[in-house]
Amino acid sequence: MTESSKRKPSETAEAAKTAEATPDTDATATAEPAGTTSDATSAEAAASATTSDATATAGGVTAPAAAGKAATGKAEATPGAAPRPAPSRRALLGWGGAGLALGAAAAGGTAAALRVGDDASPSASTGDAVPFHGAHQAGISTPVQDRLHFASFDVTTTDRAALIKLLQEWTAAAAAMTAGHEVGAGAISANEELPPDDTGEALGLKPSRLTLTFGVGPGLFEKDGKDRFGLKARRPQALIDLPVFPKDNLDPARSGGDLCVQACADDPQVAVHAIRNLARIGMGRVAIRWSQLGFGKTSSTTPDAQTPRNMMGFKDGTRNIAGDDTARLDKHVWVGEKDGPDWMVGGSYLVARRIRMHIETWDRTSLAEQEDVFGRDKSEGAPVGKQREHDEPLLKAMKPDAHVRLAHPDSNNGVTILRRGYSFTDGTDGLGRLDAGLFFIAYQRDVRDGFVPLQTNLARNDALNEYIQHVGSAVFAVPPGVRDKGDWWGKTLFA
Repeated sequence: MTESSKRKPSETAEAAKTAEATPDTDATATAEPAGTTSDATSAEAAASATTSDATATAGGVTAPAAAGKAATGKAEATPGAAPRPAPSRRALLGWGGAGLALGAAAAGGTAAALRVGDDASPSASTGDAVPFHGAHQAGISTPVQDRLHFASFDVTTTDRAALIKLLQEWTAAAAAMTAGHEVGAGAISANEELPPDDTGEALGLKPSRLTLTFGVGPGLFEKDGKDRFGLKARRPQALIDLPVFPKDNLDPARSGGDLCVQACADDPQVAVHAIRNLARIGMGRVAIRWSQLGFGKTSSTTPDAQTPRNMMGFKDGTRNIAGDDTARLDKHVWVGEKDGPDWMVGGSYLVARRIRMHIETWDRTSLAEQEDVFGRDKSEGAPVGKQREHDEPLLKAMKPDAHVRLAHPDSNNGVTILRRGYSFTDGTDGLGRLDAGLFFIAYQRDVRDGFVPLQTNLARNDALNEYIQHVGSAVFAVPPGVRDKGDWWGKTLFA
């Protein structure tokens, strides 16, 4: 990684000018919504419990920035060659274990040994920046990072012009932060009498493959019967209010929202810094409704990557859509020209579900029953009657209520979604039990043809329902990517 890709106060002003000119192994697609673990097929995801693989965990709802600042090493770039990664202080602490565990415990998170992401891309090991501009927003088919901070916002202003200005400011800030730069004039301002533009906790840190993915919820188009911004007629038909599924126990305080931002990075502090600064910029125009920290990605979009395990100990995401499988992405994820509306072409639809896992009950369940529940063995991840994880599952050999069987595309008329879920642990529930589970995220071309039929099947019949419960829910339309420096989040919607 080159020196220019790190955040430095000295380059802040130039970075701000550049940014402000901008008024985004699994194998085959798998669909697994509702709290279930993923596997065998593109539809099998339902909300699979997540896999824990990362570094000290950041678990929590609307949590403050994660642990302290780390000095990162430099790697000289050789022309024509991939940058050579240099271990950061945070990585060294992860390998040493004790220091990281102590810091994570103090922050209320769950400690785990840090490892470089399994996704085999050069940027995964070097902390390089992911391009912000493109036809599609980054953070969807992008190689999945280790950490998540997801935030849902309520729009508090009723002024259309003020909302547009906010989206332009957010886009400029997002372009800067994903490139590893500070927001605006930076964290060290020339005038000490004024608060700085950037909160500063990411100074000296690499970009860590930060991606920021923006979406709009149903409430932006109409709320309490009011068309606040003249957008009611532009609401996509696919942006439905999700039905109430059997066994749902949704908390309104953890559900819904007018806008969302999904921040993914390999460094939790970089992800939290991004959400914190967007919230700061939006003060007076938007307010955070709820947020969720996640660790241990539960799915990968990189072919041949090691399959992650969820908090139930099973491999999760065996057949997720690969990020380079353009045919499947076009078929199942990206909104096409014939789908409508025009402003959503190249975008996607996001469903987020907070799935509480009854860890203590699961931990007292026999191995044989656990494997029956999923339809795979716990060691290799092989489907019933097969030897290897990626062997084609024989659905009829599984129990009728096995998760893999019910989530498989063949059991759902070919339903396929792309999953990017994460594990979470948010302390305890006050009764001595872990508040932990899967923060399920799925992208699809149309919610009515993706998550809804899949979750309907799983909610009614899945044996896994004995051990999970959906407690939070939201749906968002994710516009196409920001094309260039003259574009901004939502521009096509407000055109």
